[in-house]
Amino acid sequence: MAAEIQNIILETKNLSIGYKSKKAKNTIASNINIQLKKGELIALVGANGIGKSTLLRTLTNVQPKLNGEININSKPLIEYGSVELAKVLSLVLTETVSSKNLSVFELIALGRQPYTNWVGNLSNNDISIVNKAISQTNIEDLKHKKCFELSDGQLQKVMIARALAQDTSLIILDEPTTHLDMYHKAYILKLLQKLAKETNKTILFSSHEIDLAIQLCDNLIVMSDKNCIQNTPDNLINQGAFNTLFPNDLIIFDQTTKSFRVKK
Repeated sequence: MAAEIQNIILETKNLSIGYKSKKAKNTIASNINIQLKKGELIALVGANGIGKSTLLRTLTNVQPKLNGEININSKPLIEYGSVELAKVLSLVLTETVSSKNLSVFELIALGRQPYTNWVGNLSNNDISIVNKAISQTNIEDLKHKKCFELSDGQLQKVMIARALAQDTSLIILDEPTTHLDMYHKAYILKLLQKLAKETNKTILFSSHEIDLAIQLCDNLIVMSDKNCIQNTPDNLINQGAFNTLFPNDLIIFDQTTKSFRVKK
């Protein structure tokens, strides 16, 4: 039992998410109970506007929870200071890089900020960790390029490398395949699958690529207007979790092929 608890990196208990003002509370989703385990790749999926980004913002302490618990390594999220949290959780957003004039190495090295001294000098150990992240994401050929020279797919790999350089047990990515073509969507998610297994890090990402997530992930968190459930892809398929994600007038989920198809 103790080993099982140690294996859980992030856990929520009866979590409610949404927005609160002085006058009212707008609950987006409630009764969210999820467990993210060490070395697993987990996708957060659901229709547009269902609350995926709100959940990720809440899990990363960008947005306050409404009710319930969020624990990282068995410690309440609200008890983490900003530097301490940056040593256990790294976040990859879809936002544009603010300074694309940085080199790839320099951008990835920013992941070492929680560990460097106040002037930000890199130690030999920091440099070694940055180079290891570059190797793990297969971007050695990009190391000395400027970020403005990169394609969207290349830049996404660089951002993943920066998260690896931050050396956290948990990596959370918000829509990492946005703006990518089909090949590069599959490439990025296959890379995340490989990294979860090789580094034993826990990787959670939100995505609209449900078909790919079913093929590649250990677990899925499925958000709908009724509930938020987590399980293995096969168990979720057997439970019919994907059958009611979208209106059935246009697309339906085919349990045989484990994918969505256009209704004839």
